[in-house]
Amino acid sequence: MHIQTIIAVASGGAVGATLRMLLNGFVNKHIPHTLPFGTLTVNLLGSFLIGILFAYFHLNEHLSPHLKTFFITGILGALTTYSTFAIESFFLLESGHYTHAFTNMALNLFGTIFMAGLGYVLLLQFTK
Repeated sequence: MHIQTIIAVASGGAVGATLRMLLNGFVNKHIPHTLPFGTLTVNLLGSFLIGILFAYFHLNEHLSPHLKTFFITGILGALTTYSTFAIESFFLLESGHYTHAFTNMALNLFGTIFMAGLGYVLLLQFTK
């Protein structure tokens, strides 16, 4: 692995993790609820953005692989958070909030797939 790849992931990860902390905190402060909307927001946004970026990089294959790694693995890898989604869902189940737990799981699973596809299709449509 090249040092440029490591630097791209590390610097992108710092940006993405900071964005996740800020966005998650903002959403949870302004939308207090049993459902973890902060985590859902970063997962939906990150999925939408990864769809856009994959379409963009598909259309611009000449771009540096380090740039792609910076955005996709670095920023979006740190912005989105499957492990937090998993533990929040577990705690909802453990506390007996079954409807909230399954709603959270469904929104994260199906919502992120939908948003990734939406981002990909939208960028391709707007670049035709």
